[in-house]
Amino acid sequence: MQKSATLNLRVDPEVKQSAESVLSQLGLSMSTAVDMFLRQVSLTGGIPFRVALPEAPRSVDVDAMTDR
Repeated sequence: MQKSATLNLRVDPEVKQSAESVLSQLGLSMSTAVDMFLRQVSLTGGIPFRVALPEAPRSVDVDAMTDR
């Protein structure tokens, strides 16, 4: 399939560099990874991974915490 659409994105340079390092180890370009992500959005009808706020571990007793 011919690719003719262009995306211009602004991202944190450190995040981009880190992602490029991982993708390179996987043998993927940033363009291919973004294309894969967008295809999964189309196939699943949403973000293809869980998006949520992190939960505190159950072992943490917030009431016992001090300012220190």
